[in-house]
Amino acid sequence: MAKTILVVDDSSSVRQVVGIALKAAGYDIIEASDGRDALSKLTGQKVHLMISDVNMPNMDGITFVKEVKKLPAYKFTPIIMLTTESQDSKKLEGQAAGAKAWIVKPFQPAQMMAAVSKLIMP
Repeated sequence: MAKTILVVDDSSSVRQVVGIALKAAGYDIIEASDGRDALSKLTGQKVHLMISDVNMPNMDGITFVKEVKKLPAYKFTPIIMLTTESQDSKKLEGQAAGAKAWIVKPFQPAQMMAAVSKLIMP
């Protein structure tokens, strides 16, 4: 059975690029346009990994991570931050919230897939 990954980014083109790479590797994708949209799509189904932007309208990525970690069904789901933010203070804030990896845009799909394969157990 395919593993499911939630992709959260306000840029449809980024969601598309990430989605293409993940689908090519055999993953199922749920897309969301911001943190609030993503939370509304977490309805108890198994999600194996989340990839989120940091800077988004309505609910930013760091707040989204904090909110996800409050949900019992998703408390231990690994989260990768995929963002233009590269300063250490933001990375530390993301880590403190519960993010497991930090990938800076622009990114190579291979770099993202390496992080995904490390965080999703076969």
